[in-house]
Amino acid sequence: MFSSILRTLRGPNLEVFKFGMYILFPIGWMYYFGTNLEDRFTVENFWPSQENSHRIPFERDEIRDEVRRIARETREKENRRRLEDLKLGGGAIRKTDREVDGGLEEKS
Repeated sequence: MFSSILRTLRGPNLEVFKFGMYILFPIGWMYYFGTNLEDRFTVENFWPSQENSHRIPFERDEIRDEVRRIARETREKENRRRLEDLKLGGGAIRKTDREVDGGLEEKS
């Protein structure tokens, strides 16, 4: 039986068979591993909920409040860093770019 298959797969028939394998093997591979991806690879609670995700402000007042909040957090981080420098014995407090330029001015 095997020898009869080999006898028929000569010349052009062999090339057609190889071409078919070259085409069908990757398609079959992608079909086998590409089906039911939602069931096989689902991770529960992977994406954050709406309450836990960042909300982008669109209104002018919301944007102003967000800029103030970010500036306040930045100042708090700088103050914490300075305190840590003093505790570690750094002694000299260097001025930041914001202090040299005059700081953030809130415009109403």
